[in-house]
Amino acid sequence: MEFKYFTPADVLKPYIRHFYFFESDSEYEFDDIVFPSGDIEVIFNLGEGIWQSSVANVFLKNPPIELWGQITRPLAIRSSGKHTMLGIKFFTHSASYLLNDDIGVFNDKVSDFSDILGNQVKHLYEQLLETKENVERIGLLELFMIKRVIANEKKSFKINKVGNILTSIKKDPTEINLGQVASKHGITPRYLHKLIYKHTGLSPVSFNKIARFQHSLKLITRNTMSFTSVAYDSGYFDQSHFIRDFKSFTGVTPSAYMKNITPVNQLLLQ
Repeated sequence: MEFKYFTPADVLKPYIRHFYFFESDSEYEFDDIVFPSGDIEVIFNLGEGIWQSSVANVFLKNPPIELWGQITRPLAIRSSGKHTMLGIKFFTHSASYLLNDDIGVFNDKVSDFSDILGNQVKHLYEQLLETKENVERIGLLELFMIKRVIANEKKSFKINKVGNILTSIKKDPTEINLGQVASKHGITPRYLHKLIYKHTGLSPVSFNKIARFQHSLKLITRNTMSFTSVAYDSGYFDQSHFIRDFKSFTGVTPSAYMKNITPVNQLLLQ
């Protein structure tokens, strides 16, 4: 099993957190849980393996080109066979350059990206299958994304505004005063909520909670701090609030998570 990460070209750094490559030569079958990350991803399945995700407690096969919307609660997945996967991990707000719908319609599910963008993404997928070198594959993804950003240039003002608002919220994870944040950006609290949800699929409060959770997850995985210290460092008022939120996002307590850190969630922490 191998993970590789690729930094995007400078022109794409405001939009893409990273590209990643995942390959497994093992036929090993396993179940896993995906936790909320705050980011949206597109994954191209280039191998013969099968991924499934749970819908209403039933596992359904994922499409060859996966759009992962915002995950707001634990999502069960299942893997079988050998895998070759190439993914794009967007910043919280920047997947709006790909999607014309309100982002929230894709929440908590894996959608067929070819149904959303049609022939242009199907053609890209065919090119990726024909190309064997990862550097060349990344080049194809970068060219595709640059074209999408240029084609949606009219949306850039609002999308950038959302990015700036999210940065403001993350500066003080211990408390969100939506009135102050909205006033700082010259909009009303109601419009702030609408703007963020439309472009991220998350409310401002949900975004903040997931950001705190992700920070705590990274600290726990390092295994160098007590849970109380992790709670305070992540902006929680006390350990009980931290454990409650952690369990709502993972389905388990922090101590139970530490006993079973899985490959998929190691990937999501990058």
